[in-house]
Amino acid sequence: MKKLFFLTVVCLCLVFMLVSSCSSKQKETKTENTNEQEAPKGPDFSNFINSIFSVQTFKGDRLLETGQGFVADNNILALPFSFVNDADRAIITPLNGGKKLIVNKFVAYDRISNLVLLYSDSLLAQPLLLYSDSFITNVITYIAGSRANSVQPLFKGKCLQKKIVQGQEYFNITNNVLTNQRGAPIFVSTGKILGMATFIEEMGERNYFAIPAGEIARLLSKKSSPQQLTALSNPDSKRNASIKRIVLETDYGNIVIRLFNETPTYRDNFVKLAKEGFYDNLLIHRVIRDFGIQSGAADTRNAASDDVVGWKGPGYTLPAYIERKLIHKRGAIGSPRKPDTQNREKRSDGSQFYIVTGRKYLDDELNDIEKENGIKFTAAEREMYKTIGGAPHLDGEYTVFGEVVSGLEIADRISLLPTKNDFRPLTDIRLKRVKIEW
Repeated sequence: MKKLFFLTVVCLCLVFMLVSSCSSKQKETKTENTNEQEAPKGPDFSNFINSIFSVQTFKGDRLLETGQGFVADNNILALPFSFVNDADRAIITPLNGGKKLIVNKFVAYDRISNLVLLYSDSLLAQPLLLYSDSFITNVITYIAGSRANSVQPLFKGKCLQKKIVQGQEYFNITNNVLTNQRGAPIFVSTGKILGMATFIEEMGERNYFAIPAGEIARLLSKKSSPQQLTALSNPDSKRNASIKRIVLETDYGNIVIRLFNETPTYRDNFVKLAKEGFYDNLLIHRVIRDFGIQSGAADTRNAASDDVVGWKGPGYTLPAYIERKLIHKRGAIGSPRKPDTQNREKRSDGSQFYIVTGRKYLDDELNDIEKENGIKFTAAEREMYKTIGGAPHLDGEYTVFGEVVSGLEIADRISLLPTKNDFRPLTDIRLKRVKIEW
């Protein structure tokens, strides 16, 4: 009897445990299913899907870039400038699968902030609103996902901080930005645009950012009459050959230069960047006594005092043009480059330049340089380097494309400033503006 009672109790316990287990699993399953179906709380996507476009840019038949852009003003699409740097047209398609448009005009761009505004009178979508409130860390952010079955999901993240990367201000975000999502709008919960999605590789790691909406608003305030995209890569060489002078306005005074017509690619490139305002407020970031001063690095505009700078150019390099008669005499203007081990073609940086202040050399030193560089100085060059000075060790190795006409004493003063270990002046000295006079 006792044995029967014991077996009955055991069976009842097992039944109870089985029922409890099943009930628990049902609750867990219900909870999991609820979480899977729960969408992130954010702006109503139907309100802005028509204003976001996939973008493909072309030069002739060659596809250059693929990404996204969004309507930032009436008839104006904002997207990364790097998409169109060498393009003649962009094909844009609404994310909702609407009609494709061919766009070949722009109204403004900023190479350093990597923004361009394209124009099309067929772009009739509603502009998205730009976020202009004070920056708040940990604000919730959203990015549009891939279209599937006519549904556009939103993926949730947050904005961690403002951050200066390569001299440019960004919002650091946790949203995962795919390659084909560069240029996408990053939303906050109000439906406004915090910025434009991008990513940057740092130390082999991809980090995600939003180019601030304030930069887009600033560019919108500068928009001009529509121009053909081809104007970005087709300089007016004939007009550039007739430039009277170019004035480098620095914190220490003005340096007047001329660019050699013997190096038209470098001349036209310098003029193009100057007209863009690319050089405005960049640091004279490298100063070496008995050699010269250097500027033109894009990562110096907003650089903090402890930032390592001098590594960011305009996104391209220039082919070497090492003309034997264009030497590094005192006052010469040349283009820096990466060392031969990383740059066998001796291609020059796309924007940086140096002004030679130099020093005087002895015959024995010039003899050693001839052996080292495999060159032969003329009698006139030897006399010039011995009496006037320069940087003869760079001859045959770097491209010279201009010279100082007046104001070399300003460069001399700057070259004597105290510097840090990386040759950056202890006190920031800026190239305030480059003025071109025809």
